[in-house]
Amino acid sequence: MQQGPEDSHAILTTAVEKKLSRRQLFDGGVGLGALLLSGRAAGADHSHHSTHGQHAPHAHTGHGHMDMSPTLGKVQDKRAPAMDQPLLEPEVRRSVNGVLDTSLRMAYAYRYVGGVRLYVRSYEGTSPGPTFRVKPGDTMRLKLINDLPPNRDAMPADMSRPHQFNNTNFHFHGAHVSPSGIADNVMRSMAPGNTYNVEIKIPPDHTRGTYWYHPHHHGSADVQMSSGMLGAIVVEGDFADVPEIAAAKERLLVLTQVVHDAHGMIENFETLFPETATRFLAVNGQRRPMISMRPGEVQRWRILNAGYQDDMLLVLDKHDLHAVAYDGIQLGAVEPLKQILIAPGQRVDVLVRAGAAGTYELNAAPYDQGHPSPTGTLARVVVSGAPLDMNLPRALPRPPLESIKASEITHRRTVVFSATAPEADAAGHWQEFGFFIDGKKFDPRRIDHRVKLGAVEEWKIINTHEHDDHVFHIHTNPFEVVSVNGKPLAVPQWRDTVIVERQGGEVVFRSRFLDFTGIFMLHCHMMNHEEMGMMQTVEVYKP
Repeated sequence: MQQGPEDSHAILTTAVEKKLSRRQLFDGGVGLGALLLSGRAAGADHSHHSTHGQHAPHAHTGHGHMDMSPTLGKVQDKRAPAMDQPLLEPEVRRSVNGVLDTSLRMAYAYRYVGGVRLYVRSYEGTSPGPTFRVKPGDTMRLKLINDLPPNRDAMPADMSRPHQFNNTNFHFHGAHVSPSGIADNVMRSMAPGNTYNVEIKIPPDHTRGTYWYHPHHHGSADVQMSSGMLGAIVVEGDFADVPEIAAAKERLLVLTQVVHDAHGMIENFETLFPETATRFLAVNGQRRPMISMRPGEVQRWRILNAGYQDDMLLVLDKHDLHAVAYDGIQLGAVEPLKQILIAPGQRVDVLVRAGAAGTYELNAAPYDQGHPSPTGTLARVVVSGAPLDMNLPRALPRPPLESIKASEITHRRTVVFSATAPEADAAGHWQEFGFFIDGKKFDPRRIDHRVKLGAVEEWKIINTHEHDDHVFHIHTNPFEVVSVNGKPLAVPQWRDTVIVERQGGEVVFRSRFLDFTGIFMLHCHMMNHEEMGMMQTVEVYKP
């Protein structure tokens, strides 16, 4: 077990280490990330399947600008080498004078990933989509162009059946922004053949860190996210006063699960639902890219698990991963970890100090989440060249969010995740499974929770499902985890996404419902489960 800041989170590590010991996996500490954490194609053929004309991707409309390296700026019409190419990062679009004003086009595109030719839905013909970099107090103005073809199916009577895969919308995951109007409103429906405006005002006191965006239209979100319709958002300014972090080269690693049918497409839910559907893992839309470092160099990696379904247990050969932030929220101390478990939707910012010259693998190691998580080499770190004398920070600034005291709590509630499965689980068809919250499947016409603006609440999330862990996520307001499986944390931790273990696992958190009224969602971020009903509405209202 690692010694240091993560000692106060021993409760979080116990359950995960128990799982690992059953499989005789690792001797190293998992630390805090074990439970609370408990791409752009190498080449793109920009042919589009659309009946609505050809729109060229817009870089900006006067108030923002994009950074694009010469490599990424070229449309590659030949198959890119399958693996072991240098890591490429997505195009960057930055705010200018307080505004990020740009467009985002959704259409079919050909992509090559790991030597496989895919024809899937995408943003701007790439996966991940462009990275948005903004500052607290900025406004994001997006023009979403839905150039996907018309839906082929009608709206089903049962909303928990995946449907109408070409309807979409836009979600700023983890942001404390308005969920109403044309802001971060996942109740909107953006039909094919139309253009929609999204305007999100970021509060001046917003936490600085790593966030992301993806579609959140019930019925189609799973198919679109598994196709690679997603991208990172960086709210800039975190650790600006920590010289060791400011001096470190920054890299973005967007982790995805590559899945497809025999035609290189995702057109049926059967392509996604089997727990073994993932073909391989990718980073920034590449299979097993190379990350270059010099001996002694410190780099900052912003890691996002944008996979549609599964946890990933990250291990870097002969190196610690020094966590400095989770879910876009700064930590108050560096956490040196041998491995980090990161669930779909979660982010972790780590510092990596390169060791001796050589090649080291960043792996997704085996992990039991009720079914085996996908495994394999995510990237290779190649350390070479003249050494650099760089240091890790000895201390971090005070975390940005104040802890919630028990005396502040105005209301408590319990939320129960459950599921049903056929007796022959492994052979079951997806329509034989059911996923529920408080015994009910999602209904957008129903308000499941009403919360007064300004309330401070304590929630207990319980998972009664016998077979699978679940991943709890709630929009708009982050939460502070105070206990896991009945054991209080010595130092509570802020998150927007958390693993809730199967067979009676429970997580207790506290949250301040401040600043914004409106309707938003809580759900399992294993997107197969959300799409089949594991989601609820929350309405924050002004008394």
